[in-house]
Amino acid sequence: MLLKPCFLALALTLALPAFAQSAEPSDAGDCKAQEAALESDMDLARSRGQMLRRRQLAEALSALQARCNATAPSKAARIEKLEQEIKTLRSELERAEEQLRSLKNESP
Repeated sequence: MLLKPCFLALALTLALPAFAQSAEPSDAGDCKAQEAALESDMDLARSRGQMLRRRQLAEALSALQARCNATAPSKAARIEKLEQEIKTLRSELERAEEQLRSLKNESP
């Protein structure tokens, strides 16, 4: 049995949002890459007059952006992370300064 091309296009159009939602972005770069791919697909669908497919891709893009924004670290979390990094660096600096003092105080 041969499938008509329009049936295949319809099946692909209906399945695409499910595929887009199942691929969870792992980081900001991945989010941007998926957004770019969806926007490219939307442009292609628009150029071909596939308005239903374009609308479904737009919905998938909105859902992706919501997921990416929800997983982005908050300002408070970024501040806390930077403060922790500063503490670590200060501790390492103090150790290095102590080693330097010890070396300078050693007799030749």
